[in-house]
Amino acid sequence: MEYSTFGRHVAVDTWGVQFDLLNDAEFLKKEMIEAAEACGATVLSVQAKQFSPQGATVLVLLSESHLSIHTYPERGFAALDCYTCGETVDPQIAIDYLVSVLKPEKTYAKKLVRGLGELQVVEPEMKLVEAAK
Repeated sequence: MEYSTFGRHVAVDTWGVQFDLLNDAEFLKKEMIEAAEACGATVLSVQAKQFSPQGATVLVLLSESHLSIHTYPERGFAALDCYTCGETVDPQIAIDYLVSVLKPEKTYAKKLVRGLGELQVVEPEMKLVEAAK
């Protein structure tokens, strides 16, 4: 079987996020799994690290690639990215889910189209989605 090299990579910087949301690795882990499932990705494993005195990193390994977040609660900042290979899983859905959960004051996002030759950079269309309760 031959697989497509096509992939989409969405990277987002979020600013003005509540400290407590960014300083809870277990909360972020739960929401990252929800985000991955919301976009139809297959979660293979999850690594979460709570830093001291603050901050967290969560990496979700997907069958289709990865979803990650790195937080700086003292700055109200989180860096998120999701890369997926193929046509069936849209990383934008996972990113939109997480942005809806974090409720940042500002977001800056870029989307890369990969695996077709030269990288293409496009402006992603950000949508707020209803997060699971």
